Amino acid sequence: MTQRLTILVGTMTGTAEMVAEEVKDALEGKDAEVAVEPMDDLDPGVFEAGGLYLICTSTYGQGDVPDNAQALFEALEGEAPDLSDISYGVIALGDMTYAQTFCQGGKRFDALLNRLGATRVGEPLLHDASSGSLPEDEAGAWAETWLENEVLSGKAIT
Repeated sequence: MTQRLTILVGTMTGTAEMVAEEVKDALEGKDAEVAVEPMDDLDPGVFEAGGLYLICTSTYGQGDVPDNAQALFEALEGEAPDLSDISYGVIALGDMTYAQTFCQGGKRFDALLNRLGATRVGEPLLHDASSGSLPEDEAGAWAETWLENEVLSGKAIT
């Protein structure tokens, strides 16, 4: 059974988009049909197709979601659609140098989607830019395990 996965990207500098593309490459041919969608100009209607989503976002400023994700985040908060038919995962990019706001962009999306009834699958990947590892390297391997162990096996962690 092929799983349709939509990766929604929130980025300021392009790193999260590079990570999303690496995830797409890693999952191609692993029972997944993957689409990468920058959050620019998206509204809550992006979730109407249902299926599986992966939020891949950096953190900006004081723990905010990136500029290109602001409108979608605010529309989800304001409209509060029922997302109970949605399953999702999270890749959050941050820097532990800023411990108070580490990966808050992804954590904020996680909390919001959960509040709207969506089911998170697996544990989020929280990448620390100060760790010296490249987020795209970690994300590809994480995504393969996430898809195989969590999604295709039907496990869900809420």
